[in-house]
Amino acid sequence: MTKGQETAQRLIAVVVIMAMLGVMGIPLTVILFFATVVYFVWRAVQRSEQQDVKNIFDFYVAANEILRDEEKRWYGFEVNRVIAEGERVLHMMADPPPLVYFTLGALYQRAGDHEAAVEQLAYVLEEEGGDESSRTQPSSELRRYVDVLRRIEREPNEAPQTTAAMRALERARRSRAAAMLEESRTRLAATQQQAIPAAATHKHEEHGLHTLTGKRPLGPPTPTPVVPQPIAEVLRDLYDEEKKTA
Repeated sequence: MTKGQETAQRLIAVVVIMAMLGVMGIPLTVILFFATVVYFVWRAVQRSEQQDVKNIFDFYVAANEILRDEEKRWYGFEVNRVIAEGERVLHMMADPPPLVYFTLGALYQRAGDHEAAVEQLAYVLEEEGGDESSRTQPSSELRRYVDVLRRIEREPNEAPQTTAAMRALERARRSRAAAMLEESRTRLAATQQQAIPAAATHKHEEHGLHTLTGKRPLGPPTPTPVVPQPIAEVLRDLYDEEKKTA
């Protein structure tokens, strides 16, 4: 269904509802008020849907700017900001486009978070949902995204920056996704292997100290418990004080 057909169906539905209200004898002013409210609600929803789709393509442009030039020094907060935008896109839709997963995985790899990079890249390469052809029952959000995507592809001059970003990301996905996933898995495994000896060494040092001294490693001194004064003594002291004062 095209956008024009969907709009026509909504308008027909509104007209039918207004006609039914007229048959029921509802005053014309009430019908007009109802129609005005429906129109503004519909426009607000439409703008919100358009903004959601625009956020996806804005994410592509921002991510590609970071990923295309590996020699440029980006601040960490800049990369993290674009990653946060990608995460919002990922959770905004029930079935985000596979290109979003790849782009987010590439950004995580650039940021040095190889565990998150493996999660996103593995989805694209190894899960059924990572292939566009498997999406046979799309959500309304994915339908709107595809409508805009095809329009951009048919008329690339309308959004040249977005077109260039998407083409670059798609090329990287086809040619480098597998190598990127393997690299992140290798680095993640190396990091985990380095962590194991460090933990074992720390435990061994504690055990050696315990063996030599016969005591557990020194820690903060145990506070001496404070024994509260019996209530009878407290009352007696108060009574004696009052007698002296008198």
